[in-house]
Amino acid sequence: MANYKHIAHDLLTQAHPAPLAASIFVDKVLHKPLHLRPTSPDRTSQDARAKRRIQRLRKKEKSQRRQKVKPLSAKEKRDSGIYEIPDTAKKYEIYVPLHRMWVGYMWEVLGMKMDEGAFVTGNSAGSKLASADYHGADVTVVRSKCMGMVGLAGIVVRDTKFTFQIITKKNELKTIPKKHTIFQFEIPQPESIQSLNEEKAAMAAPEHGPAQLVFELHGSQFENRAPDRATKKFKQRHMNDL
Repeated sequence: MANYKHIAHDLLTQAHPAPLAASIFVDKVLHKPLHLRPTSPDRTSQDARAKRRIQRLRKKEKSQRRQKVKPLSAKEKRDSGIYEIPDTAKKYEIYVPLHRMWVGYMWEVLGMKMDEGAFVTGNSAGSKLASADYHGADVTVVRSKCMGMVGLAGIVVRDTKFTFQIITKKNELKTIPKKHTIFQFEIPQPESIQSLNEEKAAMAAPEHGPAQLVFELHGSQFENRAPDRATKKFKQRHMNDL
């Protein structure tokens, strides 16, 4: 140990006696453990980093979930063409089943299917017809300011606020404005009611077959969308233009 030259041993020799300095040098310098820090992060720090990353992702996902989806504007809907009917769908036969479904829907609206003895009048059916949906109705234009539209008939495929779009039997799509136009549509009676009135109908008009309910719809007083009519309450009042 005397031949070992170390700066720490020299300093200890100056402060302490030789045996004591040698003992201190061995215990405190030579045998002291050296703790080295690893260059790569330990697993604990990696887990903490991954946990913080997951928390950030969950927070971001939660904030995105709270944001409401902005609906499309009217211009964006028109530009996207979601309301346009393709040429392959402009066929009268495609919408005949829709018309049959609409007839059954009107039977339920007017109470003709539930009550076999139901008696339909203008006062009882007026408010019901005013709030009904006419997608699938077979309508005919009986009056209009535009004489070229009188006589047009077809199944309603789109009921907007100001127009009816119908498919004619010639597979043509026609857009008819509601204003200054009177539409006519018929609702056949259910078989149960027809059987009750079969004898009376045959006596009254034997050449025309079973009687049907005929209604006229004044488009100028019907400028509402179908969803708006379902929740709107209609009151009977006198209309001067009628």
